[in-house]
Amino acid sequence: MHNRNMRIDEAIDGFLRTVEFEYGYSPNTVKAYRNDLRALTAFLDAQDPGGKPGDVDVTVIDLELLRAWLWDRQQRGYAAGTIARSVATVKSFGAWLEQRRIVPGSPASRLQSPKQSRTLPRVLSEQQLDRILERAAHRAESGDPPAMRDRAVLELLYATALRVSELCTLPIAGLDLPDRTVRVIGKGNKQRVVPLGGPAARAIGEYLQQARPALLAQSDKGDPGTVFLGNRGDELTPSAVYRLVSRELEQEPGSGPRGPHTLRHSAATHLLNGGADLRVVQEMLGHASLNSTQIYTHVSTERLAQTYRQAHPRA
Repeated sequence: MHNRNMRIDEAIDGFLRTVEFEYGYSPNTVKAYRNDLRALTAFLDAQDPGGKPGDVDVTVIDLELLRAWLWDRQQRGYAAGTIARSVATVKSFGAWLEQRRIVPGSPASRLQSPKQSRTLPRVLSEQQLDRILERAAHRAESGDPPAMRDRAVLELLYATALRVSELCTLPIAGLDLPDRTVRVIGKGNKQRVVPLGGPAARAIGEYLQQARPALLAQSDKGDPGTVFLGNRGDELTPSAVYRLVSRELEQEPGSGPRGPHTLRHSAATHLLNGGADLRVVQEMLGHASLNSTQIYTHVSTERLAQTYRQAHPRA
């Protein structure tokens, strides 16, 4: 028997609780779902100006309404990637409604995502990464705790290709410096073990011994248990890591994103350029699908083609 009287606000709350606590989706994914579904709710409310906000019955949401909402977003200038994410959100929401027998079938199942032009991620050269890490090492020589932390953060991001959320929440127990490995809890609460090189292990070891205790002393809340601490002794935030990496990338030529993901992209591409197996890189990055990892083969091919055109006499 189907429930025909569930308000959309109530359904959205139930869906978000499921994906966060049962499915273990990342905070960023849950936030994206929430934003998309709030936008859908606002659109539906606008169709019935006299109604109470969020009071729409989920069973009235059909394929035509969803297509109208997506068309409205397109007219407002949202990018194809954003609209594709909106399609994915309502597909997941519709599937949840169907599984919970709230609706007899998901109208979103017939939606199609807009075609996207595949943009290659920004990748730094090995020489650029060397310069960034040398500058960080030079600043850390002063013994300044934040500078020592920043060096360790940059070394670890490039050595392991961690997501910034994984780095910020990394517990001390997840580090095995003698073995040079990091145990990470990634998307969907999936655990993986990632190796790291000697320079990163040394930078982290020096940070843990000398800088972390000094940063922790600034806290009045106790030890959060994470490897990296902010200047006030609390857990290091993604926004602080973004500012750090962005500041470093501004000093290097090249256009494109300036966030921590650039180091992740660069590490993956350098591994493939060095002969690493694609599936090994997939496991290291924590990608559920090999398709997500294959974009880095395109980066490598693009670089090869560019080098060929520049260097070969008959290119």
